[in-house]
Amino acid sequence: MKIYHTPSDFLRLNYAVVTSGTFDGVHLGHQKILTRIKEIAQRNGGETVVLTFWPHPRLVLHPDDKSLKLLNTFEEKADLLKEQGIQHLVRIPFTKEFSQLSSVEFVQRILVDTIGTRKLVIGYDHHFGKNREGSFEQLRLKGSEYGFEVEEIPAQDIDHITVSSSAIRRALSTGDVITAAHLLGRSYSLTGMVVVGDKLGRVMGYPTANISIESHFKLIPADGIYAVRVCHGSQWYGGMLYIGVRPTVNGAKRSIEVNIFEFDNDIYGETLTVTFEKLLRTDTKFKDLEALKNQLAIDKQLALEALKN
Repeated sequence: MKIYHTPSDFLRLNYAVVTSGTFDGVHLGHQKILTRIKEIAQRNGGETVVLTFWPHPRLVLHPDDKSLKLLNTFEEKADLLKEQGIQHLVRIPFTKEFSQLSSVEFVQRILVDTIGTRKLVIGYDHHFGKNREGSFEQLRLKGSEYGFEVEEIPAQDIDHITVSSSAIRRALSTGDVITAAHLLGRSYSLTGMVVVGDKLGRVMGYPTANISIESHFKLIPADGIYAVRVCHGSQWYGGMLYIGVRPTVNGAKRSIEVNIFEFDNDIYGETLTVTFEKLLRTDTKFKDLEALKNQLAIDKQLALEALKN
């Protein structure tokens, strides 16, 4: 997959099959759209193009609103789109100036002049341009004027839940990683660097790798203990991961730390990826470290059972 960090880097295609959006999570609803553009491109000898906006528009238009957390960094999103078999990924730098571009200007300058769109596939209720004024109907009319066709993909429902990035964020915010995985089509993951902690876990017999997440807008699931899978290098391990402020020792700073099963390497400064498989319990304050240690033994057995199943 070729990645273009600005539309000006893109060379116009003979038959571009295009979709556009933020694609946060690249969830099952997104995958339905991606499958469709691949089908059309293959049938017509064309090439697939995904236009995505970065930073996320809300981060630019509402910079003081710290409530938005994203499912993917740009790099994670690019990797997921590559896995989906997309041929071209065009990053559109989203700025306040760009947000003033009208829907008509967006069609002319980006879809027609830059990309050479022949077929555009969009998701249900997709809007674009200044104040989100553009709609499917407008795209359909402009498509006829400029020589491209537009197709709308209806929203996808799973177990009566409409698949959306917002629904996945809500699930993760309560620790419901199973529902999140159901909607994503894979387990939710975090990637970060291993940093030095206070080594309290090692003292209790459960050494942990403290993970620092560089991206401040990456969504961290709710506090608690989770069964996880851990990737170090190319090797996968089972583990249990803690998110919280460590109330038993009167901690003040939220930490993310994982006990990796059957693993005892020194990995400070290295990168780990963890995938969330099941919430085992919420964070709890214990009367002392011995009580916490006893609970950790139970947690490990529950994690092993969850990973086995």
